[in-house]
Amino acid sequence: MPALKIATFFSGAGGLDFGFKKAGFKLIWANEYDKEIWDTFEYNHPKTHLDKRSIVNIPSDDVPDCDGIIGGPPCQSWSEAGALRGIEDERGQLFYEFIRILRDKKPKFFLAENVSGMLAARHRPALDNIIRLFEESGYKVSFKLLNAADYGVPQDRKRVIFIGFRQDLNINYQFPEALKNKVTLRDAIWDLRENVVSAANKNYTSGVKCKFLNHEYMTGGFSSIYMSRNRVRTWDEQSFTIQAGGRHAPLHPQAPKMQHIEQNKKLFVAGKENLYRRLSVRECARIQTFPDNFEFIYSKIATGYKMIGNAVPVEFAKILGTSIRRHLK
Repeated sequence: MPALKIATFFSGAGGLDFGFKKAGFKLIWANEYDKEIWDTFEYNHPKTHLDKRSIVNIPSDDVPDCDGIIGGPPCQSWSEAGALRGIEDERGQLFYEFIRILRDKKPKFFLAENVSGMLAARHRPALDNIIRLFEESGYKVSFKLLNAADYGVPQDRKRVIFIGFRQDLNINYQFPEALKNKVTLRDAIWDLRENVVSAANKNYTSGVKCKFLNHEYMTGGFSSIYMSRNRVRTWDEQSFTIQAGGRHAPLHPQAPKMQHIEQNKKLFVAGKENLYRRLSVRECARIQTFPDNFEFIYSKIATGYKMIGNAVPVEFAKILGTSIRRHLK
């Protein structure tokens, strides 16, 4: 089967894109509006044209003809931890822009990824409306809440995946089965436990040449919100969700689980305080299944965490891409 061409929106650093490339797709065009990410995307995807405009300002005719359109419209407005404004938020409305281009280009398939919060009961009318618009655009839609931990990713990460095929193709899509074995933190980052570097002053990148690219971690205090929950998973567990902010990065599994004091209050175990550090940028990248030669380019270390936390895990994307190719055959 020849390489299928894809275009991506809200590409970020390109985790979803990279996974689909590993699944045999050809990435011909991408779109990312955040200028802090451009250097990283272009360095790691040198053969792909990157459109740097907001999707709102991209005419459908500017998107090249392709077999599939994939992307993850911004999810902050749907997040269970956010204001729960959903589709009323302008970022939530970017989902409609994604559908506009899909409707105009009519590729064979699409994939859209979003946070589990969009399945909250209060968002049901908006969710029903999105599905209706996908269907009216000519697609047979399947969606499901999946945990990346079931698909070779060493992390609990629940996301809603929408996959649609053009109705004339008559494809009945089935989501891939969960893998039998889970990947642990020991499997993923055991070899990174040494040679790690702390960030420089004000959490800028240290500039120290690391044995592994981006193997540096954010320093600074921990908020009362952070200290309200245990933030340590053991070596033989999967990580907590890698988030888009370094301040809330999980703690390294070298430390013991935090001590329960009372409701919404945890403490570091006395005498072991030196073991509690945030996971490094590279450790988070490993947990998101980025390869070690995928370099994140930034001056502020928080930007590195943002790019990684907003990404779709590469291996998860590869499995989804492979399942789409199989159905298209």
